[in-house]
Amino acid sequence: MSVEGERFAAVVYNPVKLDAAKLKQVFTAGAAEHGWAEPRFVETTVDDPGVSMARDAVAAGASLVVAAGGDGTVRSVAEGLRSSGIPLAIVPAGTGNLLARNLDLPLNNLKHSMTVAYTGTQRSIDMGIAEVRADDGTNEYVFLVMAGMGIDAQMIANTNDDLKKSVGWLAYADAVVRSVAGLKPFRIRYQLAESTPHSAHVSTILVANCGTLPAGIELLPDAKIDDGKLDLAVLQPKGVLGWLQVWRKVRWENGVLRRSSIGRRILKASEGRDSTVTYLRSAMVTVKPDDAQELELDGDEIGTTSATRFTVDPGALTVMVHPKR
Repeated sequence: MSVEGERFAAVVYNPVKLDAAKLKQVFTAGAAEHGWAEPRFVETTVDDPGVSMARDAVAAGASLVVAAGGDGTVRSVAEGLRSSGIPLAIVPAGTGNLLARNLDLPLNNLKHSMTVAYTGTQRSIDMGIAEVRADDGTNEYVFLVMAGMGIDAQMIANTNDDLKKSVGWLAYADAVVRSVAGLKPFRIRYQLAESTPHSAHVSTILVANCGTLPAGIELLPDAKIDDGKLDLAVLQPKGVLGWLQVWRKVRWENGVLRRSSIGRRILKASEGRDSTVTYLRSAMVTVKPDDAQELELDGDEIGTTSATRFTVDPGALTVMVHPKR
């Protein structure tokens, strides 16, 4: 039992994603080892994947809130902790584990995740905010990694849940193939905070708080999680060759050339020659498709939107990361 005045952690977990008994055993033992009171555990539900649980934990005086589950659980718990100052620790147990990857947190190691939770360093990061206009009005959501409209949102919708359970994030490759087959570019109007409106025919527009995906894919290599800005990638490939150019940019240019001074000089010399992917940066962007499009936030289907305003809330979330060396 927790004693009044002692530090305790609230562990919000998705019972579908992990072994609850093992989670409780590891975090309870870790609390005793590191001088914390006994943690409190609460399950997420289909109706509430973690927002109210996190807010209740803050109200109850928790010194730490742990999100144990997939990206949806992490995003929901983070929403409940927004601007509270109470740190979030992550036990990644999903397919993508996107925020954990971008923060270089341990994957598939429950004891290591527990150690970082209790003994790590606090770091302030930005939160993305999406004001989504749909048929039922305007709703506000948070995102931590990236939002997408176009093929990536269709990919999320087309991903086979059974395949995800058996092969993990590789299931998205199957969904990409099926999404591309029926993909038609769509027209959008977008406006950055400091510019006039623009229009474009796109296959996807991504709005990112950070930009690393599974398998070390650097989709938006310059995106920083604490710079008070959002990074955009506007994809305009033409046919199969265009998609090959996108893949070349993401895997070769972003993943290899940017890592060396010679490679960066090569990239600088070729600037402006390839329009398949355009990178932009702003603290705000409004995106209005001519026809309503699917929207995803950190891998969660949000539904269709006729217009979305993306902003950033700088330093709104505190996270536990590896101790400074």
